Amino acid sequence: MNLSKPKILVSKCLEFDTCRYNGLSIKDSIIRSLKNYVEFIPICPEMEIGLGTPRDPIRLIYKNKKIKLVQPSTKKDITSKMNNFSNQYIKNLEQIDGCILKNRSPSCGIYGIKVYDGIDKPSVRFKDKGLFAKSLLNYFSNLPIEEEGRLKNKEIREHFFTAIFTIANFRDEMLKPSRGKLIEYHSKNKYLFMMYNQTILKKMGKLLASLTERTTEKTVELYFEMLKNLFSRKPNKRSVINVHMHALGYFSKDLNSKEKKHFLNTLEKLRCQIIPVSGVNSILESWMARHDQPYLSKQTFFHPFPQQLINLSDSGKGRVLN
Repeated sequence: MNLSKPKILVSKCLEFDTCRYNGLSIKDSIIRSLKNYVEFIPICPEMEIGLGTPRDPIRLIYKNKKIKLVQPSTKKDITSKMNNFSNQYIKNLEQIDGCILKNRSPSCGIYGIKVYDGIDKPSVRFKDKGLFAKSLLNYFSNLPIEEEGRLKNKEIREHFFTAIFTIANFRDEMLKPSRGKLIEYHSKNKYLFMMYNQTILKKMGKLLASLTERTTEKTVELYFEMLKNLFSRKPNKRSVINVHMHALGYFSKDLNSKEKKHFLNTLEKLRCQIIPVSGVNSILESWMARHDQPYLSKQTFFHPFPQQLINLSDSGKGRVLN
């Protein structure tokens, strides 16, 4: 199965340039592994507004009921500079399929960025998002946007990979949209979408039921919004097992009782998190090799992103996916 190259905006300090406040870059094995499979668009908003490197640190503060971005050593308020750059940059940015941003950054961080009581005050008033990250999230609603630290967690990482490659495939296949292309895309992604959100899958089906060549362009826009919403959260174990049970149905006449029992036992191990999804998929794929099941064989559910990215090291850490 041919997979498109997702276009991913990435914080430049992650593997691409020595642009951190201390003049260094950050080595990241996941970013490095992705370089062969995605088209990265590196950006350092702090460098872009002229702060240079190395530079004195910046922080978010709460002043006059507003969040400000300041540089304590110089007392400079760089809020307007950052907001103006962010808005202009994002406005001119070509279509992207996702973002990987530096965690804990007052410009790029997504989760738990400290907002202080003042320039020189050590106390934290509350936590928010970095200014550049906030602009990205406002503009690219529901697009896969993650911090590099969270991608150390296997579930979060594979959910992100699945989303960016599925969205990239949609973008490429709809460069010249047609009724046939949209129906084919939906067909081969049916079980992947079922695993993520059956309610949205049904809405997609209803949308396609009224599709004509004259309404294709508008339908593609509506479908894309549904697609992004579909990936707004990772699938739960019940949904994953449900899809595997649907797949088992294709082989009901080809398997003996021992084979079926072995598969159901394997599903139970998946439910108990003893084995990964790939362990169950390998059984189904071996059956597809023995028994002709063309519809099931074309399903992206089995390999939604490059197999070479499956076995990346997993810290087991990371926040729970929202």
